[in-house]
Amino acid sequence: MFFPLEQHPPEHPALVEPNGAVLTYSQLAAAVNRVAEWPVRRTLIFCLTSSTIGFTAGYVGFLSAQAVPLLLDSELTPELLSRLIALYRPSFLWVPQKKSGAFSKYTPVQTLYDYTLLQTDCTDCPQLHPELSLLLTTSGSTGSPKLVRQSARNLLSNAEAIAQYLELNSTSERPILTLPLHYTFGLSILHSHLLTGGTVLLSEYSVIQQEFWDYFEREKATSISGVPMTYTLLERAGFFERELPSLRYFTQAGGKLPHRMHQRCAEFARERGLRFYAMYGQTEATARMSYLPWRLAEEKCGTIGIPIPGGVFHLVGDNGEEITEPYREGELVYEGPNVTLGYAQGPLDLARGDDFGGMLFTGDLAMRDTDGCYTVTGRKKRMVKLFGSRVSLDECERLLRERFDGADFACLGRDDHIDLFVAESPNCTAQNALSYLSETLRFPAWAFAAHPITEIPRNEAGKIQYPRLEELL
Repeated sequence: MFFPLEQHPPEHPALVEPNGAVLTYSQLAAAVNRVAEWPVRRTLIFCLTSSTIGFTAGYVGFLSAQAVPLLLDSELTPELLSRLIALYRPSFLWVPQKKSGAFSKYTPVQTLYDYTLLQTDCTDCPQLHPELSLLLTTSGSTGSPKLVRQSARNLLSNAEAIAQYLELNSTSERPILTLPLHYTFGLSILHSHLLTGGTVLLSEYSVIQQEFWDYFEREKATSISGVPMTYTLLERAGFFERELPSLRYFTQAGGKLPHRMHQRCAEFARERGLRFYAMYGQTEATARMSYLPWRLAEEKCGTIGIPIPGGVFHLVGDNGEEITEPYREGELVYEGPNVTLGYAQGPLDLARGDDFGGMLFTGDLAMRDTDGCYTVTGRKKRMVKLFGSRVSLDECERLLRERFDGADFACLGRDDHIDLFVAESPNCTAQNALSYLSETLRFPAWAFAAHPITEIPRNEAGKIQYPRLEELL
């Protein structure tokens, strides 16, 4: 077993769905053993994720069978999914039965609950490194070919560290999911609770739906987690006014929480006798790198806290020197057993070993205070977080150029907003580009602003001059 399922009380619920379906730990272990009999060992499997018993049981089974799942958004467009299949040539697909008709050219070979295993026609499947256990995308739903390669050691060490600082020491934990399982934050909730014997309340409801709160109260959820946008929606849904007697703690990651919201969460936790954890992580570190101890939630409001158990932070200056004095900005570098193996840009990279060597240069700028708490001050990379999901601005430009011949594009952004500059063409207006990006990334149109422009400014080498665009804003 990848997770110690058989060590937990056999009749204790492992997974619950809103429709009342329950899978106990003994039933989950039986499903995992069934998957182990399938011919999937050391094969690459593309998984279209959902917060359901079928997907989750299959996924845990693949890890235990030493297959290598790539977790994908089940709403990924057929075009982008086909492109990934053509590039990486997986042996199998793991898809909801209700969507299997879209893959009629592949052969159904197994079923488990509401999911089907399809065998592809790929005969030249890529070689997989012995340590490779899981693949996640770096840019959410863009369908980027760039993947993060994770080992079993990465997954288990991070789950153990999370369980330690969240004090997950009993089977009474009942987290309710608000985040998709192809997203590293949501996946880490599943991992840490299967490791410790909790009951995961699977859900695909939005927190603004009454069905979510009916489910929360009926199943007596003990924790809730979210990205900054989740907390905006929670506030709108009256979270801070609700009586939730089963709630013990709540957590946040996936981008910097606005100071006002962080403060409100910390005060709410104190008033209700709850624990609130603000956290920091990246897919390249499996999930989490730091957390703010709940007792410091008000005192250190706005910081990302301290490294997780087993991890260490370093600050590095422009010349590569390590910064040891407090309140001096440098690039945040993380060291720990959860630092992943590296990236894959194509199938040959799946045979690569450990490229990162346990050290991750995060691309974020930060400083440390005299108490050892870290604060992220900015980014070196052209990445933004839209509703908790990292989105590459360069990847957005690539998608638009591939879709609209003759037009030119440039993207700037900050958390939860992207400014899109469009040098229009006969077949592409600024509004066309905005709509396409919104639909492809599956984020609301109001997260984007389109700016028609005569020409994208470039230097003599053809590189976009982003500072000039910033001046226009």
